[in-house]
Amino acid sequence: MSFIAMPKPAFGLFLTHLGFVIAYISLDATSFIHSLHGLNITPWNPAPALGLVFLLRQGSVGRWLLAGTVMLSEFVVRGVPQAWWSSLLSALVLAVGYVSLGEFLRKRLLPTGLLDDRVSLGKWLLPIALGSFSISLLYASSLRVLGLLPPGDWLTAVIQFWVGDAVGIAVAMPLFWWLSDARGLELLKAAVRQWETLGYVALSFVALWLAFDVGGQSGFKLFYLLFFPIVWASARQGMAGAIISASLLQIEVIAVVQYLDYTVVPLAELQILSLAMALIGFYIAAVVDEQRRTSEELKQSLRLAAAGEMAGALAHELNQPLTALDAYAAACRVLMDKGESGDRLTLAIAGMLRESERAGIVVRRLRDFFRTGGTTLEVVSLASLIHQAIAHYLEKARQSDVRFEVSEIPEVTLMADRLQLELVLRNLLANAFDAALAGARRPMVVTLTGRVLPGERLQITVEDTGKGLASGEAARLFEAFHSTKSSGLGLGLVISKSIVETHGGTLWGEVGDHGVFNLILPLHESRQ
Repeated sequence: MSFIAMPKPAFGLFLTHLGFVIAYISLDATSFIHSLHGLNITPWNPAPALGLVFLLRQGSVGRWLLAGTVMLSEFVVRGVPQAWWSSLLSALVLAVGYVSLGEFLRKRLLPTGLLDDRVSLGKWLLPIALGSFSISLLYASSLRVLGLLPPGDWLTAVIQFWVGDAVGIAVAMPLFWWLSDARGLELLKAAVRQWETLGYVALSFVALWLAFDVGGQSGFKLFYLLFFPIVWASARQGMAGAIISASLLQIEVIAVVQYLDYTVVPLAELQILSLAMALIGFYIAAVVDEQRRTSEELKQSLRLAAAGEMAGALAHELNQPLTALDAYAAACRVLMDKGESGDRLTLAIAGMLRESERAGIVVRRLRDFFRTGGTTLEVVSLASLIHQAIAHYLEKARQSDVRFEVSEIPEVTLMADRLQLELVLRNLLANAFDAALAGARRPMVVTLTGRVLPGERLQITVEDTGKGLASGEAARLFEAFHSTKSSGLGLGLVISKSIVETHGGTLWGEVGDHGVFNLILPLHESRQ
């Protein structure tokens, strides 16, 4: 059957398998340097990394193709000796070893992911270290038994092969894994497109020049400089940066050693250095990625909590359009009962539609904040904003014997999300009332003042007669899940600060003998 007549999926699979065979043999040929007695024992062996990734991705099909490719590469790269069967047997040992390691990784890693966090990093590294060591023992022993390795070089062969495989797999496997995954490929592309990537790539060339040229004859004295670019990349770009930088440094070190014929430090020792750099980079990247995921999860949790807090504002906001809808519906019913079909009925229906749209806007705004934390900016009157926020607390003041004083409000407007700022004011007032009620001072007073500051800024201050903030409490005031109230979740002020900063403002609490919170926002327009 010709290739053209093959079904498209089958033809695509054929191309994938053919591409793997070509890539594996090409990598094997490229890395066949500084070999021991012309055998497949080199200080750099990245081809097995490609083979392991292929097996993990392809499953049972990958086992046989990997085994066959390992044996084929033995003859293509290193030629056919007179005793061809000895090379075939030694290659078979390698094939069985790599397939066994790949199967172990497939069962152990695929359920949890590769390099997703520090735990998966350890679950990947330990099998690589032990597996490559076991393979090196078996391979060197098979070469000795088959007479391809002199008796005195067995230990050298074990160590050199282990270093080559461990370094090649540990450095190259993450790159191949991410290149074979759509999400990983996008992350790598995104990292490459950043200007910062050019910075640490340039730094890697400078570090190589200093290590091999300026300090080339002094051994390892300047090689610590090679750690800077990978630490930079890992700390800034996470695992994507670590993979790019580790792969780049590995290729650069091999290329420089080959080009300069560098012999001051053995290549095997340089490879151990490359492995140390890569592992440090991967560990830093795993920590960075974990922190970023935790931060995103915390942001989502804060959005969920904020959505719950905003439900109170939503209920108050919806009360007006729903009340109006009820009135318009009642009017429509009366008009229809009277047989009215003219302008009065039309106006009533238009009013219903208008109030319905108004309610829908409020619900959509809450939904958008719930999903993305986004804001919907509009021109908001400060007087209207404060009037809506304090309505509930005017009644609470009457019921709790707290004197609630609101100063004259400046006639200014803000460009803001009214629901979100109303949430902030409600939270500050709720805390102030709680503090006043819990304090020992009488009378119990809560005040809200607003004044325009130079530079087109507005300051809103909420004060209470509670005990105030100590310096230690002020330092932790805006930490998530830290609360001075026994029943508090410690999220209200965190959410409020996040909302205020989103609006280009600041929120802080003053240390003192009574409660004082200040909120500063940029003005949209002042009519004073």
